[in-house]
Order: sequence, then structure tokens, then C-alpha cells
Amino acid sequence: GAELDSLADNVSFGVAPALILFMWSLDDLPRVGWFAALAYAIACALRLARFNAQIDLPDEPRKTAGFFTGVPAPVGAGLVFLPLYLWTVSDNELFRDPRLVSVWLVAMAFLMISNVATMSWGKLRPRRALRLEVIALFGLVGAALITEPWWTLIAICAVYLALLPVGIFNYAKVKRQRVQADQPA
Repeated sequence: GAELDSLADNVSFGVAPALILFMWSLDDLPRVGWFAALAYAIACALRLARFNAQIDLPDEPRKTAGFFTGVPAPVGAGLVFLPLYLWTVSDNELFRDPRLVSVWLVAMAFLMISNVATMSWGKLRPRRALRLEVIALFGLVGAALITEPWWTLIAICAVYLALLPVGIFNYAKVKRQRVQADQPA
């Protein structure tokens, strides 16, 4: 079941975004475009394979601390479309430039297969006093997705990218605390 799920995820979050971006922009530079699209699709497959290989490891350090290793495939798929979102709202052909889109696609591919610690939803545990506000925030984001989908998707991507250094910093702090706890007194 897990392998079939990962195969479906690879098609949905790896191959489909790569093909969409290739047909939207990258076919203007076919060799570079195919390289970037293939690099992204392969990186997605590798990311999902690593996830499946480590899913049963109870002592995987990032998982036990509430972090992912690399950008998850669904998030990567959302992030690779950022140039498309920006082009849609601005109609600026710069965002459709195949060189820019190729670099962006390869950068997102590297983020997916990197060892960068990214925060997981499981790490987010709002205090009881804030739970109603968090539910309201998600409701507002849902309403924004309906009324202003492109701007909302841009904002979600920007927030996620801005939180990448926070995840790296927080995991480094957790790692230091674990090393200190393991050292004899």
C-alpha cells in the first residue's frame, strides 16, 4: 500500500507538475527544459523513496524531533508552481522565462532531496488558548483560496519559504540539546 501511494504521489507531485511547467514555459528551451523537468520528477521519486525507506525507522533523528528531511513532495509541487502563480497575477513574461523556471525547478528539486530539516504539521501543537484562533486562521486561508486563489497561493509559498530557515534553526537547537543530554555530567 505504501509503495502504491508513493507511486501515485510521484505522478501527482512529480511528473504532472514537471509536464505542466514544461508545456507552459520550458518547451521554449527544449533541452534545458527537459533537463529541469526530468531533474524535478526524479528528485520527487527519490524523495518519496527515501521517505518509504525511513518510514519504519523509529530512531530517525528528524522524525523523532518532529521534522521532515527535505521538502515534502506535496509542498514541492506547490512551490514549483510559484512562477506560474506570479505570472498569472502580473502577466509579466519574466516569470514565464524558461531560464528562470528551469533554475527554480532544479532548486526545488534540490530542496526535496536535501537533508534540510523542515517543520512538519505534527510539530505544530497550538496551546489550548490559541486553538480557536488557529481554526479561524485556516478558515480564513480557505476563504482566501476561494476568493483570491493566486495571491493566496503566492502568500502560502512565501510563508513556507520564509519558514525554511526557522526549521533549520529549530532543528539545530534540538540537535544541540540532544547532544548535551547524551553527554555524561
